[in-house]
Amino acid sequence: MGKKHVTESNQEETIKESEKIEAGLKKEVKVKSTVRILEGRVYVSSSYNNTIITLTDGKGNVLSSKSAGAVGFKGTKKSTSFAASRVSETIANAAKKIGIEKIEVFIKGIGAGRESAVRTLVNQGLNVVSIKDVTPIPHNGVRQKKVRRV
Repeated sequence: MGKKHVTESNQEETIKESEKIEAGLKKEVKVKSTVRILEGRVYVSSSYNNTIITLTDGKGNVLSSKSAGAVGFKGTKKSTSFAASRVSETIANAAKKIGIEKIEVFIKGIGAGRESAVRTLVNQGLNVVSIKDVTPIPHNGVRQKKVRRV
């Protein structure tokens, strides 16, 4: 089995890591248009390795996009629900800055950040109109192998 590695981190290292994450949260969001948009869509793509959240307008034009790696998480921490909630915080801040009030949420994938991302969007004060799961599901799979003839 092997030895278990226990890492000890002092308080200074944890403070530096949290400051790095906060710095990723406070980055300015670029607004592409000056027209105020009231309704938007949020696409949450949650895989085993990362969570990517995209904010679009009603037509599907991308206004802002963030991932757990862009916010400041590295390695296995990107796939956690905490990282997904931080990403959805930054997207919610971008939506407020643009002026979006109502959002539709589309969730794709089977990762750990699905639920926490939607919860954080609701808690940030955005009016969630609908939540839809658009995870692709195979119907019949691949073609079966030919029958072996002896």
